[in-house]
Amino acid sequence: MKAKHLKTLEAIYRHPVSGTIKWSAIEALLVAVGAEIEERSGSRVAVILEGQVHVFHRPHASPETDKGAVRDVRDLLREAGIEP
Repeated sequence: MKAKHLKTLEAIYRHPVSGTIKWSAIEALLVAVGAEIEERSGSRVAVILEGQVHVFHRPHASPETDKGAVRDVRDLLREAGIEP
């Protein structure tokens, strides 16, 4: 895993939950750990990791991911055994 992905992973697991992580960095991390990203209707994206499908709303008007989505991504990564 590249250093920038590790930095994003650490930010996802940081407490309190950060609201300043860019969605593009999260997507890059997910791809780096083997997830597939599928575009869905509107601003939705499906993340497929280890056979599990999770749908997220890609933020717009602001590149930062909201805290609820960061928690959901953290749960997804934890289920897959991916931790910093």
